[in-house]
Amino acid sequence: MGRHSLPDDYGAGAADPRARARRRTVAIATVLVLTVAAGTAAAVHGGLLSFSSSCQDQAVRLKIAASPDVAPALRAAADEARTKNITSDGHCLDIHVTARDSYQVTDSLLSGRKSDVQAWVPDSDLWVQRVTAEARATQVTQAGNIASSPVVAAVVPTAAKTLGWPDRTYTWTELVGATTDDDRLKLGTADPSRSATGLLALTRLTSATAEVKGGETQAAAMAKALSRRTADSDSQVLETLPRDSSGTEQRNPKRNQALILSEQTAFTHNASAGSSGRKLGLFYPKDGSPRLDYPFTLVDQPRLSTDESRAALRFMTLLEQPEGTRILQKHGFRISDEDASATIVTAAGGRSPQPYEEPAPEPASEKALQESLGMWTITVQSARITTVVDASASMSQAVPGSGRSRMEVTKASLLQALATFTPDDEIGLWDFSTKLDGDKDYRVLVPTGRLGDRRGGGTQRDRLSAAFSSLKPVRDGATGLYDTTLAAYKAATASYVRGKFNALVILTDGVNQDPGSISRSTLLTQLRKLADPRRPVPLIMIAVGPEAHQQEAERIAGATGGSGHQVDNPTQIHSVILKAIVEAGSQS
Repeated sequence: MGRHSLPDDYGAGAADPRARARRRTVAIATVLVLTVAAGTAAAVHGGLLSFSSSCQDQAVRLKIAASPDVAPALRAAADEARTKNITSDGHCLDIHVTARDSYQVTDSLLSGRKSDVQAWVPDSDLWVQRVTAEARATQVTQAGNIASSPVVAAVVPTAAKTLGWPDRTYTWTELVGATTDDDRLKLGTADPSRSATGLLALTRLTSATAEVKGGETQAAAMAKALSRRTADSDSQVLETLPRDSSGTEQRNPKRNQALILSEQTAFTHNASAGSSGRKLGLFYPKDGSPRLDYPFTLVDQPRLSTDESRAALRFMTLLEQPEGTRILQKHGFRISDEDASATIVTAAGGRSPQPYEEPAPEPASEKALQESLGMWTITVQSARITTVVDASASMSQAVPGSGRSRMEVTKASLLQALATFTPDDEIGLWDFSTKLDGDKDYRVLVPTGRLGDRRGGGTQRDRLSAAFSSLKPVRDGATGLYDTTLAAYKAATASYVRGKFNALVILTDGVNQDPGSISRSTLLTQLRKLADPRRPVPLIMIAVGPEAHQQEAERIAGATGGSGHQVDNPTQIHSVILKAIVEAGSQS
């Protein structure tokens, strides 16, 4: 976690010596350059970072949206600034902090609407990444990270004793396995689509099983078990704990005896539990606890006045001074990744030999987070997806640098995606070219069905695996895209299953080449008529290779409320499918 300090009268401008760890380089210089650019010549001549010791004129009012866990600490720091007349360039700081779940602020920023806050402190950088990746979003500028807290498993006393706390240590998979295999123990989590804590833990669990044979299926099964005991937010998942320490309440099947939480959330819970016997014990997985990192960001920085930008940065540096770090630690936050305060850990429920001093693993990549979220989306909702694969002759062309054809790489990617689906999911397969089945450009290879259903000597998953493996390009076959798309979408909407995530996935490496097919305008008109918001079936069209057209894919998929994507290399198909599922699932 990166932290930095700017000179001013408060605290003599010295950086807190405890702020040693720099997990990433934060572009503070960029923020300052933007601030200068937004200001006047007088502001430059007056010194960007000069702060007076008393208020010379009216205060600068700032509204900050903050994750509910860190909001109380920021309010305390704002009160400290008012009490001690902390100033920014002669202006007192009038800071108002509103607690708002990070996913809600993210959704608002992604909409592109004008924000009512000047700064935002979510609980994780993953929300900032999600906003900055969308060009149409209201943009945010990250200035630094103010605190951290590891993601752990918090367990009620009787269950913790059963699991061998504090002497026994677990990996993520062992810990989740222990709590899901024992009917007496129930593990709950906040929804990974709405909680950084839940998503970071899920991604860590997914990566931990990645190298194990059948790991993706194992991760999906664990996610399925977790999905039955989720809550919308970290504060709500706390409400699923037993209300008291009585044996009856502990065994209540509707109650969770273990939760995935941040250390800071456990700290706050234990402080409120007092001597009631409801204090939690913490397990720190020995393969590493991901961290919440609380980035401080400016919202729509170009529209902020110079005074607002500088006051926001001033408030951030206040949090890095001794009094600010004291406030953060008082609320259960770590000040740096290397600073595992024994006082905080003990109060939160940690004990040696739990590996709470272990350094955090490298932050999960955006790709890993997206794949985990995609797997979660299809796991929680259960999916009904028909996959339609281009079998035209051009799919026999080699993928540069792979030594394999487009079709071979596509098959491998589809098999990888298949492993992430559970037995309750319904998957089917078509292929298409031109005149594959009489005058039809398409044919149904495996009708859409539940993966766990058995028929004959195997399951639907077995049939699909065999069908994916046997896909091959049709010699001299062209791309009959339009007729195939309409036929497949008609079938998908006609067989809609309520309560599942219904979608149609079409992969093509070219544009329509069937002169006898319907026109594009007719296709779009028909798709719009078939699309029903009450029974959504988004079309996810993936344009594969340089000859494919992303704009064409976007235009066709958009008629159904779906999305179009382009991949230069078929190995990207798996990730793109999961990303598209996340996007479509969040809108359904």
